Amino acid sequence: MLEIIRPKSARQTRVALFDFDGTLSLIRAGWVDVMVPMMVEALLATKSGESEEAITEVVMDFVGELTGKQTIYQMIALTEEISKRGGSPEDPLFYKKRYLDLLQDRIQHRLTALETGKAAPDDFAVHGSRQLLDGLKERGFKMYLASGTDQEYMRHEADLLDFSKYFDGGVFGALDDYKSFSKKILIEQIIQRAEFAGEQFLGFGDGYVEIENVHQVGGVTVGVASDEPECLKVDEWKRERLVKVGADYIVPNYLGLEELFHALFD
Repeated sequence: MLEIIRPKSARQTRVALFDFDGTLSLIRAGWVDVMVPMMVEALLATKSGESEEAITEVVMDFVGELTGKQTIYQMIALTEEISKRGGSPEDPLFYKKRYLDLLQDRIQHRLTALETGKAAPDDFAVHGSRQLLDGLKERGFKMYLASGTDQEYMRHEADLLDFSKYFDGGVFGALDDYKSFSKKILIEQIIQRAEFAGEQFLGFGDGYVEIENVHQVGGVTVGVASDEPECLKVDEWKRERLVKVGADYIVPNYLGLEELFHALFD
């Protein structure tokens, strides 16, 4: 099911920039259900007098707004919210480690299934992802994969899904020195090296950040508003945020690839 927000042609695009989690990979599906309760618990501990529902709404807002950026930024936002309520937060890295430990418990069975061959790569990919990547390769796109997930983890997961081979531009994730890399920096570097102009970017993502970054340089954007892990219908919470920051097209998956390519290229 394709929704056209702005009928923008992608015939001039030559480089495809992809987010990873929720855009191609479902290995980490459900991460929001791990991160948000952890943060709500930390904020309730400040005893600010707010209801759990009110705090959950605050957390969902800043987590959604920062989705696509390195995970550390969501943890920095958490420490700021704790401080606002008179609490004494730990270092953001403390909360990041706690979150990653909790998430690892949730997804380890998926990683094991892929590593042992009990699951096929496409079992943990957004429907139609491989056909999309094959189709863009056939059209001569140079492709980049950029994620807010730590680089060592997302590269391993991209290998498990057999996706790394598509990204001749590179596979990039979050670094310990989080200020040295972002999707925005990557786009700027590609433009500065005169490889491509901004309007030659075609961006795919389920997060606020990558859609906004590609939109800002004049590229074409496909917002992947998938209701994980089924990815069969549009998640309205994601859709609203993606449209707000510049998504030209909205899809829940890539099963309607012929329709999507027709809208983009014909």
